[in-house]
Amino acid sequence: MEAIVSQASSRLNSMLLNVGFGNIVIANRIIAVISPNSAPAKRLKDEAKDDKRLIDVTQGRKTRSVLITDSNHVILSAIQTETISQRLLTLKETEGSGIIPK
Repeated sequence: MEAIVSQASSRLNSMLLNVGFGNIVIANRIIAVISPNSAPAKRLKDEAKDDKRLIDVTQGRKTRSVLITDSNHVILSAIQTETISQRLLTLKETEGSGIIPK
């Protein structure tokens, strides 16, 4: 019984979120998705860059969302904030159903 619970727990912890251009992030590690246009978001990005915690997955395109992880990394994405939040909601809804979203 313990092995089954462990496998189910492991599966839920490994749900992956596409953040654009073939880049993926473990969904459960994301604590916030914010718009990059505010001054605090720009400060957060600059501080992360100075501390070498910034991950840029925009492939040279305009940054449309900023993801903050529980490890204090900051991820820049070219995908709209609304699109990423919708993808997270879809993952959360399908998490317990056994369905893998496309």
